[in-house]
Amino acid sequence: MELGRALIAVMIGMAGGVVSGLFGVGGAIVVVPALTWLMRMTQHEAQGTSLGALLLPVGLLGFLEYYRHGRAHLPVSVLLAVGLFLGAFFGGWLAQKIPTHHMKIAFGSFLIVIGIRLMIW
Repeated sequence: MELGRALIAVMIGMAGGVVSGLFGVGGAIVVVPALTWLMRMTQHEAQGTSLGALLLPVGLLGFLEYYRHGRAHLPVSVLLAVGLFLGAFFGGWLAQKIPTHHMKIAFGSFLIVIGIRLMIW
């Protein structure tokens, strides 16, 4: 895999980890759309690859099925996992610095933006 794509995968993983640590949601809310937008994967490839990144805690059997059908990218999954690991720590640290009311506004705003983006693209 080329260096540029590898860096993008790690950054997507970091963003997913930050969102996961910050809002307590699955990183896939960020990872799957980012893989389709930034890495030009199909929806199936993005979902399968995201499962590979979340392999041990939640995705092993789902990832294997996607991978068996050629719809998951193992190297990208590993790099995403590295970013998720580091990003979740940073997101958890950052969340402790934000008042509850502001966190609710930020989380709701984030979900609205992602929802609108998914509907129009």
